Amino acid sequence: MASLGGAALLGLTAGTAGAQAAPEPGPTTLILAGRLLDRPGQAPRGPSTVVVRDGLVAEIRDGFVDASDFPGATVIDQRDRFVLPGLIDSHVHLVSDLGGQAGFLSGITENLPTHAYRAADNARKTLMAGFTTVRNLGDDGGVTMALRDATAAHRLPGPRIVDAGSSISTTSGHMDGRLGFNDELRETIPHENVCNGPESCREAVRIQVGRGVNVIKIATTGGVNSRIGAGLGAQMFDDEARALIDTAHLYGLKVAVHAHGADGINMALRMGADSIEHGTIFDDETIRLFRQSGAYYVPTLSTVNGYIERLAADPNAYSPEVLPKIRWRISITGQSLERAVPAGVKIAFGTDAGVSKHGRNADEFALMVQHGMTPMGAIQAATVNAADLLGLSSEVGSLEPGKHADLIAVDGDPLTDVTVLTSVDFVMRDGRVYRDED
Repeated sequence: MASLGGAALLGLTAGTAGAQAAPEPGPTTLILAGRLLDRPGQAPRGPSTVVVRDGLVAEIRDGFVDASDFPGATVIDQRDRFVLPGLIDSHVHLVSDLGGQAGFLSGITENLPTHAYRAADNARKTLMAGFTTVRNLGDDGGVTMALRDATAAHRLPGPRIVDAGSSISTTSGHMDGRLGFNDELRETIPHENVCNGPESCREAVRIQVGRGVNVIKIATTGGVNSRIGAGLGAQMFDDEARALIDTAHLYGLKVAVHAHGADGINMALRMGADSIEHGTIFDDETIRLFRQSGAYYVPTLSTVNGYIERLAADPNAYSPEVLPKIRWRISITGQSLERAVPAGVKIAFGTDAGVSKHGRNADEFALMVQHGMTPMGAIQAATVNAADLLGLSSEVGSLEPGKHADLIAVDGDPLTDVTVLTSVDFVMRDGRVYRDED
């Protein structure tokens, strides 16, 4: 954890008044912001002070307050920086950012404790990059569920985690962990997260519910990284998708749907999906269903960065059945976002970090702007929109009284150059400073 040092932090104390009948307030922190985007989507404020108490935003005042009005307060000086809410990545996989053949082998040669330590390191990288909340959409062994509880208690540095447990698909679907193994090994590999037919799919959801997940992740289509040459269209029947989504909703959980082809996207939207992840191919019906249902689109454009970088380092990084799908994904990425933005589809920020590198989540912003979003729209997607998708609008996504004191500061103006968000100088989560660069 970064220390509160240098000129950025001034400790100011003053004597307190006489005894109070009401309980004493908790420690107060004053954050002096040169400019403040407290509510993304609205115009930023000029010089402002964010008053933080007990890990929450207590109030926001115009200008720089007189610290003597807050006896004993700690003052954090960000007067030369642009301050905004902590960012939210709606689609990450914290256990690893190995990919291709290396990622496949790590699943065989590494044990669960190794994955746990790697997940903790990736969580730290993510927080230091300014992402104070993430939605982790799939791992094995409960690693990120345990990490969720540890970061919630601030026992480890990391973002607030909304966790999906193990992702669900049909047998031989994208989430079937047995793909690529020989027949002798297949049935020894856990596969309680795969289902066939409505009853089996209901049970698969209930297993994850019983583990204590926060959200359900399913795959209605094939996957780019699936070690099977079955394409990227629908790989689930309507009654299976309906059973998965209806069961999750029965337990009050939202459903994130991995889907590339329009047939699998449209199926999921018709059945009540809460978000579509990747969404590589849209047709006219896709746009209509998004607008009718109010579901979110999470583009995960950053996946192509991971693919391009691995192939540049090793042309054989991916197996023969995967490589053609990767080249297709690289060629087409961004086209759906270019259709979604003018159509008014709701967009939430998500990177699929794990396919791309953890700690570089903000690379997604430049791609979003390149494919049709304004800088403000992209920031909204990573704050107020993502908070809404995750069901956390009352807690995070903007800086308002009563919400968690999650905020970051950057040099420069992200509303004119969104790439400044790739270099975050200050990170606070729940009123605790995790990064403070002079």
